[in-house]
Amino acid sequence: MLHSETPLGEGIFSRFPMNHLFLFSTAIVCLFLISPPILRADTPPKKISLSDFPAAAVEEVVVPVPSEIFAVLDKLGNPNWKGQLRDGKVRTPEDRARTALLLGNVIAEGFVAVEAEDAERVKELGRQVLTLAEAINVRKSVIARSKSITDKADQRDWRGVRAEFDGALQDVRGAMQELNDQDLSQLVSLGGWLRGTEVLTSIVSGGFSKDGIELLHQPELVNYFDRCIGSMGGRLRKNPLVASIRDVLRKIGPIVNEGGDKITPEQVKSIHDLTHGVNQQIVEGTTGN
Repeated sequence: MLHSETPLGEGIFSRFPMNHLFLFSTAIVCLFLISPPILRADTPPKKISLSDFPAAAVEEVVVPVPSEIFAVLDKLGNPNWKGQLRDGKVRTPEDRARTALLLGNVIAEGFVAVEAEDAERVKELGRQVLTLAEAINVRKSVIARSKSITDKADQRDWRGVRAEFDGALQDVRGAMQELNDQDLSQLVSLGGWLRGTEVLTSIVSGGFSKDGIELLHQPELVNYFDRCIGSMGGRLRKNPLVASIRDVLRKIGPIVNEGGDKITPEQVKSIHDLTHGVNQQIVEGTTGN
């Protein structure tokens, strides 16, 4: 069983006015991206700007690279990343949908471990990525990445490890496209976003900053994932875990539709509880209401 105080984040924004754009979620949505070098600043910015992020468009959503997201988080403060890590190993599910969601969860966890500079946890997560990828027939796409993650973690080359996790996501997506498994590719992204949002809400609840709360304003991203599930085949759409996640998305949607500065501490906790609960379902294979 895994235990967690909370997870990491990643971001996405839609093509609309500035104050409706800024979205954040976890490391998995970067399945759609090419990772550039990581840029850091010595002093915290007064405001986060969308122009800080290289990004790629996915339908009507623009997705910034997760490595860049974490670089911005580094500028905003000094979160207790080790406190966000969860313990234990994951078991490979028989259900392919849950496996895809769990793969996204684990890759997102990898970014948290990098932020915590926990070499042993990074290496363990790299091995878990390989095992889960094998279960959905994309192992070959991440063998080299998994080895490189281990090597760079031993060298404490955190920039390099970030780049390898970015690359693993891209490689998984490419392999899934070759197998015509676009729905599973979306579930990998969704699993990462859920884990990322759980971590982000933990950090925000700890007084991370007003800018952190603004990062929760992501209605287009929530709607995008809801539409993705709605367009999946009937069997996958009716999968109990997938259905449970869609219910969670529809509970989060009205909250994040508010302006970022209007989201209350109680609402942040609500988002955290919802994502934490569904991530437990993903890890443990349980479903609930």
